Amino acid sequence: MFPNLNAELARFGISKRTLAKGLKMNYYTLKSRMNGKSDFKCIEMRLIKRTFFPNLTIDYLFATEDEIEKNCRNYEK
Repeated sequence: MFPNLNAELARFGISKRTLAKGLKMNYYTLKSRMNGKSDFKCIEMRLIKRTFFPNLTIDYLFATEDEIEKNCRNYEK
């Protein structure tokens, strides 16, 4: 659901379990949010950015596949 977030986790070698611990969140709750079955809270998004990816924007990290595809189509025009 969040390809940029998944890519950055992989790039930095951060597991979803580590991310869940950093958020003080149950691993399965995190998976549910990552899969789009439930929504991240704003405070959780800010904490992920601040703790793990301070040099990246929230908009970048939490862009959905649909948003990325739309931006690509607009860029190609």
